[in-house]
Amino acid sequence: MEYRTLGNSGAVVSTYALGTMTFGNETSEEGAREQLDRYVEAGGTFIDTADVYSAGVSEQIVGSWLGKSSQRDNMVVATKGRFPTGDGPNDVGTSRVHLRRALDASLSRLGVDYVDLYQLHAWDPVTPLQETLGFLEDAARDGKIVYGGVSNFTGWQLQKAADLIDRQGWAPLVTLQPQYNLLVREIEWEIVPAALENKLGLLPWSPLGGGWLTGKYSFDEEPTGATRLGEDPDRGVESWHRRSKNQRVRDVVDAVRAIAEARGISMAQVALSWLVDRPAVTSVILGARTTDQLNDNLAAADLHLSAEETKQLDEASDPGAADYPYGGPGTDQRSRPITGGRA
Repeated sequence: MEYRTLGNSGAVVSTYALGTMTFGNETSEEGAREQLDRYVEAGGTFIDTADVYSAGVSEQIVGSWLGKSSQRDNMVVATKGRFPTGDGPNDVGTSRVHLRRALDASLSRLGVDYVDLYQLHAWDPVTPLQETLGFLEDAARDGKIVYGGVSNFTGWQLQKAADLIDRQGWAPLVTLQPQYNLLVREIEWEIVPAALENKLGLLPWSPLGGGWLTGKYSFDEEPTGATRLGEDPDRGVESWHRRSKNQRVRDVVDAVRAIAEARGISMAQVALSWLVDRPAVTSVILGARTTDQLNDNLAAADLHLSAEETKQLDEASDPGAADYPYGGPGTDQRSRPITGGRA
């Protein structure tokens, strides 16, 4: 396992984090404990969960494991708040009322006095941003969180948050958790530059594109059985009916498969290795149903692609920005030679 700093902080984490969204739902408590033990054995130090994962059961499983394994001091633990935790009007959002209750509930389920990283799970258009970020500052001063981060923010939202924090003199955010993989690269147009500008580390979720980048889905036959798309072919952005008709998805999967076969490794390892070396990435979040899947993912821990392999994947996965503002003419006008002049 390799290690990097957690964004612009001095804390150090493994370059692969253990995502726990499956815990208590797709993965039993026994299976979750097995994954946690295996992850630590492989050198992993970063656990990511959220209050809405399996309606809090994920946090409970992680908390129980932390207590019984005596690994709390070795782990950087992250959780999130924002999405509905009840039916009341204050059971959702990033208001001080909701986040205070949500954070306290998360700490109780995790069985800890503080979390190392507390993330806003998404933007809240109702709550003033100053209120939300002020809560993170106060929670840090109260010793309930060490660092603050955000998830699923757009570029302008991220920059607005960073500017407000700077004006207030508050502790900066350290991470952004976005969806990012070979099939979802549009964040490179605005979100990644905003993260780089503000020295935030990226914590990509869905690094395998909901399973598409593992090669387990056929483009010609609707999936069935015990897979996410087998159980729900129209599941979210991963929808089989939409992606199976997309030529770019086919091209990316073919490119990943070609590199995997040439190296004698799994397609998942290729996709993960491409992602972990992208600009601003701190730690890639692994989300496995089974320990076998986790073991395959962890085999990418010390794998890095060659420049030629990376170029091959970059070209196949290029989302095809229009000329302006993200294509050639648009990007050209945002740079200039240091020597100046008309040449």
